[in-house]
Amino acid sequence: MDVKAGFARFVYGSLLRALSPVYALRLWWRGRAEPPYRQAIGERFGRYAGTAVPGAVWIHAVSLGETRAAQALVDALRDEQPSLRLLLTHGTATGREAGAALLRAGDAQTWLPYDTPGATRRFLAHWRPAVGVLMETEVWPNLMRSAAAAGVPVLLANARLSEKSLRRGARFAVLLRPAFAALVRVLAQTEADAARLRDAGARRVDVMGNLKFDVDPDAALCRLGERWAQASGRPLVLAASTREGEEAALLAAWQARPAPRPRLLLVPRHPQRFDEVAALVERSGASLSRRSAWFDDQPGEVAQAADVWLGDTLREMPAYYAAARVALLGGSFEPLGGQNLIEAAACGCPVLMGPHTFNFADAAQRSLAAGAAERVADIDTGVLRAIALTADEPLRARMAQAALAFSAAHRGAAQRMAAAVVATL
Repeated sequence: MDVKAGFARFVYGSLLRALSPVYALRLWWRGRAEPPYRQAIGERFGRYAGTAVPGAVWIHAVSLGETRAAQALVDALRDEQPSLRLLLTHGTATGREAGAALLRAGDAQTWLPYDTPGATRRFLAHWRPAVGVLMETEVWPNLMRSAAAAGVPVLLANARLSEKSLRRGARFAVLLRPAFAALVRVLAQTEADAARLRDAGARRVDVMGNLKFDVDPDAALCRLGERWAQASGRPLVLAASTREGEEAALLAAWQARPAPRPRLLLVPRHPQRFDEVAALVERSGASLSRRSAWFDDQPGEVAQAADVWLGDTLREMPAYYAAARVALLGGSFEPLGGQNLIEAAACGCPVLMGPHTFNFADAAQRSLAAGAAERVADIDTGVLRAIALTADEPLRARMAQAALAFSAAHRGAAQRMAAAVVATL
């Protein structure tokens, strides 16, 4: 097994090194729409100019969702260790932009390098963290091997693993099983996640809940959303974090409903698709107002006359949820696994989800059981149900209260996980 694993790592590392020029070109290409991708490209290959923070707690939050969850863990860690120094790494522009708000004097932020042996060794040699915390699913073979060689213990926090990902990973078990086995501790969201993580090769696995329940929505953004709801004059139905393939079907179903109907608030998951989705709205025949064009953060006359508001801003999801009477859950109407519905619950927004929620299976099932959400068969049924809920205020209000109660009942993971990280230190 060791010989096979060593050969597999050699082939894997050689392939990644050979593809390095392709990665650099891809970053430059993505940077057309999202300029942060063109910043500090050398960091992606383990070349750092930043000042090292030896002894820091290193947290890797690849994208926006993981960074939001990391916020609760960082807050709990600072409560436990007020002098803590933080090294925060990311893989996406949205994650890095959101992560900047978590930094204090003495902290550092950088890109995590691609998983080549040399880049991961250089990363750890430069930053010299005391402990590593990978958020949710980010286990990389060469990174784990380099961490072990550098004597850096690594935990997987808020860990989750779907059945689909477990099956996919089994094809690369010769690489991934040693990586999972090298984790000093895995802090799983649910018992089902824990069982799958053990099957993947993890050794010490504890169930500690989901950090996202501990993330409080920004009160100022919630108040902003409430003002938008008042200014709308019509009920708002939110399509939250939609993915490619969902918007066209949603708009067709929406336009098929007779007027008068609620206003659609459409928020794509990925910012690089904002212009694409705006064009889809216009081709559907619906009138459009883009949130980014509002003066003084308020919808003006053009917005108040529009059929669709496009949420083309970052880090305003609490405002969108607070504005909406009900939300359609993006990623769940195509076989994409669904998006996080915990933030909706914390804002008291009822959720209608499609059939595909395997990425957040436990949270989805618990929200259904709590009466905070409903499952629908497809987007057409979802649109009909959303419009009906905006007209049934007693039922909608009960679902909103159930959502708040569901959110409050599952808090506490941040303190438990912070204690585990500190114990590793």
